[in-house]
Amino acid sequence: MDSSAIADRRQLRRKLGFWRVIAVLLLVALGFAFYRFYAGDLPDVRGPQIARVTISGLIQDDTELLERLKKIKDNDQVKALVVSISSTGGTTYGGERIFKAIRAVAAKKPVVSDIRTVAASAGYMIATAGDDIVAGDTSITGSIGVIFQYPQAKDLLDKLGLSLEEIKSAPLKAEPSPFHPPSEDAKAMIRNMVMDSYGWFVDLVAERRKLPREEVLKLADGSIFTGRQALQNKLVDTLGGEDEIRAYLDTRKVKKNLPIVDWKAEDRTSSLFWPGAASWLINLFGYGDFIKGEDLQKIMTEKLFLDGLLSVWQGAAN
Repeated sequence: MDSSAIADRRQLRRKLGFWRVIAVLLLVALGFAFYRFYAGDLPDVRGPQIARVTISGLIQDDTELLERLKKIKDNDQVKALVVSISSTGGTTYGGERIFKAIRAVAAKKPVVSDIRTVAASAGYMIATAGDDIVAGDTSITGSIGVIFQYPQAKDLLDKLGLSLEEIKSAPLKAEPSPFHPPSEDAKAMIRNMVMDSYGWFVDLVAERRKLPREEVLKLADGSIFTGRQALQNKLVDTLGGEDEIRAYLDTRKVKKNLPIVDWKAEDRTSSLFWPGAASWLINLFGYGDFIKGEDLQKIMTEKLFLDGLLSVWQGAAN
């Protein structure tokens, strides 16, 4: 074999070696990605513990959170649940489903609601699911009420010289519409729906807080309260933090020395998915200070659409 053939063979071996290394690295990366996707954020459930679930941001119909609460309910190692809330609210239906899921946990083990910076509207609705509500002195809560919002673009369309013609089966079909002002009948239909949901919210607060309905109605005008005001109005039980939470759980025969374990959402936003990839690229190229990658992910996922009746305090919009 001549020298050129030997050189070619060595070069081929080097190329094959290079691609073998690349293949191994890719397999390792994929294995790590699948581990993160399926098990990377699972909580430690090996011993007795107090589970903590954090509910923050916009409240919507969250299937993953409901599944997590069910796992907590069914796990015998979990002796109690702390629901830490930092939310200005969201959809009334989303709050209703989470409320019912927390009450299902409370049927088997103690639940404490921990109001952080703000738990208003649907955030307070969720807080009432706890057996005990703890808030900070200056936490913001309340805003008991329901709202239905819709855009009105008729004036803009008139300026552009555009109009929308429609044929529908009945006058209230697809009302209210953004393309023309709502009729009085349409307004009455939406108002009745809002007031029915509002009555459900008021009844829920009255039942959970053991207050006369008339007293709740006086508080349910959309007003917000500090933690201290909420305590005076019997909307919360205690002012404080972890010490007060553990003191309450102690009265429910939950040991004070049990560790509090955060049951976080499983990470479904790895770089294999485009919102996570966009977030990763923003940080990689040094634009993290301009727009936070996690904020972009929320825009791309949570905040793009919001449908239905809302129980949301809008005074603290981000």
